[in-house]
Amino acid sequence: MEVLNDILGYKNRKIFQDNDCFSFSLDSIMLANFATIRLRDKLIADLGCGNGVIPLILSLRTDKKIIGVEIQEKLYDMAKRSVDYNGLSDKINIINMNMKDFANSNFFDSFDLITCNPPYFKVNDKNYFNDSYEKMVARHEVEINLADLLVCAKKLLKNNGNFAIVHRPERLMEILLEFRKNSIEPKRIQFVYEKVSKGSTLVLIEGQKNGNEGLKIENPIIMYNEDGTITKDYALLQEEVR
Repeated sequence: MEVLNDILGYKNRKIFQDNDCFSFSLDSIMLANFATIRLRDKLIADLGCGNGVIPLILSLRTDKKIIGVEIQEKLYDMAKRSVDYNGLSDKINIINMNMKDFANSNFFDSFDLITCNPPYFKVNDKNYFNDSYEKMVARHEVEINLADLLVCAKKLLKNNGNFAIVHRPERLMEILLEFRKNSIEPKRIQFVYEKVSKGSTLVLIEGQKNGNEGLKIENPIIMYNEDGTITKDYALLQEEVR
């Protein structure tokens, strides 16, 4: 069933969601906060934008043009209606297209920043398959895998453009290798922990096309105290772009 909700932590941004599709999560919200937006940046893309949560949050951080690309028609429709509902159609453009085709379109070498919350699981991770095709596409590398995603990012980024991604820590080495294979130099990494007593559940990575060597490990994000209350740092993160 489709509903209209506040984006978690952002009462001035509404978003359409449907339980039959893969709903946005904290992963996307963290990525939208993590990505570096420079004053000189003019054009931003979010690949696999789903129902549009990352473009909607990024629009609070910048007045630059943002393009969201989504292959699933149902999610594309929700993203487009969310953009219209928030009065942002002059700032955010949602495109219904396979990102591989988008990378071979007229946007070659066009973007200053690209973000992506991609499928985390390889197709052979069958234990995680879901009966819903829509959710399977969002979670598994059915339509695009990590290697192809980085090829797309390389094609679309301007020289010195940034690419920011959120993923699982267990695939970190594979991600870094694919970054460098496609001339995107890793520049920043930030690990996310649910609690300090548990292992990292997410990793945020940003690289620069043809950038110089020099990797910064950011302070980790720890979401909850051991008693289950939200940490001060995580609360501040939610406040940053409201």
